[in-house]
Amino acid sequence: MNTLVTDSASLDPFFHPSGVAVIGASRDSGKLSYGVLQNLLDKEHGFPGPVYPINPKADEILGCKCYPHISAAPDPVDLAVLILPAGMIAESLEDCGKRGVKAAVIISGGFREIGKEGEERERRILEIARAYHMRLMGPNGIGVIDTNTPLNTTFILGTPPRGDIAFLSQSGALCGGVIDWVIGRGIGFSRMLSIGNEADVTETDALLNLAEDPNTKVITTYLEDIKNGPGFLYALQTIAPRKPIVIIKTGRTASGQAATASHTGAMAGTHAAFRAACKQFGAIEAASVESMFNGALALSYQPLPKGKRVALLTNAGGPAAVAADAMETYGLTLAKTNPHIQSELKAFLLPDAQTAGPVDMLGGASTEEYKTALSVLLRDPDIDGVLVILVPQALNHPAEVVDALAEVMNAQNEKPVLACFMGETSVSEAFQKGHAVKLPMYRFPEAAVESFGALWRRAQWLQKQSAHLAAAESLPIAQPSAHIAEAHRSDQIALDSETSLAILQTIGVAIPASHIAHSADEAEHIAAKIGFPIAMKLMSPDVLHKSDIGAVIINIRSAEAARQAFDEIMERTRRAVPAAKITGIQAQRMIVGGIEVILGVKRDPTLGPLIMFGLGGVYAEALADVSFRLAPLTRADAEELIGEVRSAKLLNGLRGASPSDISALVNTILALGSFAAANPQISEMDINPLIVLPEGQGAIAADARILLA
Repeated sequence: MNTLVTDSASLDPFFHPSGVAVIGASRDSGKLSYGVLQNLLDKEHGFPGPVYPINPKADEILGCKCYPHISAAPDPVDLAVLILPAGMIAESLEDCGKRGVKAAVIISGGFREIGKEGEERERRILEIARAYHMRLMGPNGIGVIDTNTPLNTTFILGTPPRGDIAFLSQSGALCGGVIDWVIGRGIGFSRMLSIGNEADVTETDALLNLAEDPNTKVITTYLEDIKNGPGFLYALQTIAPRKPIVIIKTGRTASGQAATASHTGAMAGTHAAFRAACKQFGAIEAASVESMFNGALALSYQPLPKGKRVALLTNAGGPAAVAADAMETYGLTLAKTNPHIQSELKAFLLPDAQTAGPVDMLGGASTEEYKTALSVLLRDPDIDGVLVILVPQALNHPAEVVDALAEVMNAQNEKPVLACFMGETSVSEAFQKGHAVKLPMYRFPEAAVESFGALWRRAQWLQKQSAHLAAAESLPIAQPSAHIAEAHRSDQIALDSETSLAILQTIGVAIPASHIAHSADEAEHIAAKIGFPIAMKLMSPDVLHKSDIGAVIINIRSAEAARQAFDEIMERTRRAVPAAKITGIQAQRMIVGGIEVILGVKRDPTLGPLIMFGLGGVYAEALADVSFRLAPLTRADAEELIGEVRSAKLLNGLRGASPSDISALVNTILALGSFAAANPQISEMDINPLIVLPEGQGAIAADARILLA
């Protein structure tokens, strides 16, 4: 998987150059290149090494000597920032290569984003970069920031404070807004990367480089698309066990999704594969840009919880109720205070204070009461973390409350503490102080609870990884199918049910006895041979959903009924789809008992085969109660795939019913995932239904359809 991944160390000159040249530097304060130079020369956050403005028409800019050409700039110089008209970039980049520059940030636009002419320009600059073993960031980006070097090659006003959160973005404009926002909020960054068109450096390269940065503790990422699917998955697998990754990706809706022929394709939205990748490989998907940074703040500042029980410590009942309501959404529960802890709280709180949970100290709660109550709650064995809520009032100063909370936090570092100080004007100082003492602070309860949810998701994933490693097993590996290869060579697109089931049988999927009838007489004979009851189904490459036209008849219990069913299916098909090519009618022994489920495959063009699971009938389609994972899957992945479907509880045997053979279901999922991964010709596939029999009796694929690309 890592064959498409480049050496992340080759990106180091972007962050730790020995010297920087700004090609296209301008004396005009209204030009972007002036802003770049201004940032590089900033007294507080400026680059400590030499900076060389390149401008043949100027002697100096901002007190810095100019040079007419990159070749005239003295040593050392291994990073160039290019801000020139697009048509001049190739020649200037070639000059950089000859000069020995190792990395170039191209801020200029006018490349692939404008069409064919721009695509050719982008192809040319990539050729030049590779010829000189030079790395490119961009074009059409805004550059990079490293607050520890320090270095700021962007034209955005201001540099974020030093911190341990990195931000990687495919949108330069978003970077500008984020930088201004985090400066205003006091959130610290380690690095910021705007990778633009990704002519050379992709999101995968950047992620792997951030994984090695000792100053980065949490990685946040804004993605619009993924250039290197296998590399991206490899990056997640490599990084997530070591560092949290919080990602927001656009394109989450199904708008513009092409029509698909299979049930799986219809239910796999454009975002399903990305969401599955995050779940499997440990990234935390954020719902918004703000929630991404809110979650990153909690992950950066606080330890992970050992469980999901969160105590609320508040001076106001309303905000606590809002927080409690939000918990279920993020997999958290409101902690109930241990009786012994309640006694301790009652000893110093007002008589009317609530201590069972939430712990409501009432509006008159003092700074000292916040401090003591937090200390007591953190000793409660029934509590995994505390959310402190404060609504400003005249009896205490919010910044002093932060100091008091920090004192308690510093005395213990095992349980996370987050804070919601509602308001704006009266709590601004408290928020700045919160960053200084590593207390994540939020203005509204929902944001605080969502951030607690990010901590819990991270903790859960790491716990699962530890369990998976302890029970490590080899993945099933399927070989490419000769049947699939032959069908692909003969330009077959849709394989019929009989062929699809026969192929699945070769990988260990159980199928019922069945035969194809080409006449009513043959149907009668086959039915008697198979045994009753049977189901009869149309076989036609031109009818994808045969039940929609009445071309499926079930529960046939006699030879005469089989003859009649054959004629009915033929008549209904000719009436509904007159031009349909009919290859026969399948007569199949019906499986008595069991629970019907759907398994499917939809190949995502970037991330590979996506496996779907859901219960049959109304559960999967009408209720969209389905789950997804990328193939191939581990046994733990398959078990989680099943566990995410709400209606899958039926498999456990409700109200005295026998539990289903979940082990056989898991084995079928593993075989299907391995098969899909080994056969890239498969575009979509459904097993619908797979009948899961009672425990110990297996699972049988009653119908299947394979579509080839």
